[in-house]
Amino acid sequence: MFFEFDNTIKESSMLPDNAKGLVAGYLSLEELTKIAPALKVSDSTVEACKTANTIFRSGVEIYDDYTFTELKVVDPVHCNGLETDNDDSDYVALYIMKNALYVVDVLDTDRSTYEKFIRATKRFTPSTMTLEKLIYAFFDELLSKDVSFIERLSLEVNEMEESILHGKPDEDINLTLLRLKRKLLEIRNYYEQCLDIFEVLEADENELFLETDSLMYIANMNQRITRLREDVDSINNAVVHVQDAYSAHMDAKMNNTMKYLTVLTTIFFPLTIIVGWYGMNFESMPEFKWTFGYIYVILLSIAVIVMFAIIARKNKWF
Repeated sequence: MFFEFDNTIKESSMLPDNAKGLVAGYLSLEELTKIAPALKVSDSTVEACKTANTIFRSGVEIYDDYTFTELKVVDPVHCNGLETDNDDSDYVALYIMKNALYVVDVLDTDRSTYEKFIRATKRFTPSTMTLEKLIYAFFDELLSKDVSFIERLSLEVNEMEESILHGKPDEDINLTLLRLKRKLLEIRNYYEQCLDIFEVLEADENELFLETDSLMYIANMNQRITRLREDVDSINNAVVHVQDAYSAHMDAKMNNTMKYLTVLTTIFFPLTIIVGWYGMNFESMPEFKWTFGYIYVILLSIAVIVMFAIIARKNKWF
């Protein structure tokens, strides 16, 4: 699907000939292969589009007449981590030319990225739409839910820390924190990937943008993504604090357990001495000949336990 911006938006299934205004297109791999000669793009970039790049920071390639990059689009709500272990990210490639933007559908099974692209084309008035505005609008759609999601994620981390401070952490909190760190790492890599793209666009080495003054849209998006990355770093630091708090909680719990075991051992240790004492079977021990010798030993054991329990209580051992 191609769009030509003039006073109105003209939609076409074919590449516009001799377009005077801004052109945008969302292409399949088949469409890219057909129009690649007309666009005069490198064969290596066309080959790169045929395989989904599963890693981040794949780089931005600068040519004389265009800039090419691959983008792994991450929806933070559904990326690896808390909700799912399946990687359902979308993969697209971007050809940014003078007065033209082409997005190649490498892997967009649910058409979510396509829908965001369509919304981006309608963001500004057709007569005022420029290349930098279109790029800004497209990435704004990609990142539209990120701020609210990061805010909710921050609240969840705070709730986990509060549960630990109240001594009621979830049983699987360690697994939750591990998945959360994995999620944050993937989101951060996504933002780093976007920053790579916008740093190159802001430098504009191949002079794709007609008016450098309008690069403020590129600069504004660059700053916005930077703030999102910083927010993710802040949450990641909070997760580390939660892990430390949980470790301290478990250490304190273990220390309390060991303290109770030590107190119980101290209280009942004298009974071991009594058992060993009366188990020696000396004939001259008078208790063996007493009628109430058995009761005497029982009362002696109880008295020792009570005495040591009182001492432990007064010293606040438990």
